[in-house]
Amino acid sequence: MSTPFSSIKVPLVAILRGLTSSDAAHVGKVLFEAGFRLLEVPLNRPGAIDAIRILHDMMPPDAMVGGGTVMTLQDVDAIEDAKGRLIISPHCDPEVIAYSVKRGLVSMPGVATATEAFRALAAGAHGLKLFPADMVTPAAVKSLRSVIPAGVPLFPVGGIHAGNMAPYYAAGASGFGIGSQLYQPGVDLQALRTTADEFMAVRQKLLAQ
Repeated sequence: MSTPFSSIKVPLVAILRGLTSSDAAHVGKVLFEAGFRLLEVPLNRPGAIDAIRILHDMMPPDAMVGGGTVMTLQDVDAIEDAKGRLIISPHCDPEVIAYSVKRGLVSMPGVATATEAFRALAAGAHGLKLFPADMVTPAAVKSLRSVIPAGVPLFPVGGIHAGNMAPYYAAGASGFGIGSQLYQPGVDLQALRTTADEFMAVRQKLLAQ
């Protein structure tokens, strides 16, 4: 399966926790214009499914949206019904992973150890969310990268900001999930645009290395 992890170098996933359907189009416009192509709306806040549907209907052809904090097969179905394709979890649940893959969706479960990583890959995961990044340090990423099959995307998530992306990337991170450092409910759209541009500027520096 072709995934954004293989077609985009150093992809950044915008984690939009608490995004409402009334704000989705405005926030999506800012992020898509800034260059973000992967948007995740965690399901543990009201209105997430409606927001996913709105983002899908307005996204550029090369973008992908989906849901986070995916805990059950029913969550997967709800995201698919909203036309989302990204299935992102904070944990490693082989049943959720295998079901997502069977549905033709892109699976990125959360892992923090080599055991969880290999269990996720055996279930068919397309990429690994290294979560929480406070536990999975750059040194840990380097160690995981030495045993994980080459080419498997590794995305540190949790506490990622513009100042700590470079050491993770140097250690072998493929991309990043960015949450509250980028978006919080009620954020001023101009402030969001400025922050989004800052993250994209860091990405460009990593690409230039």
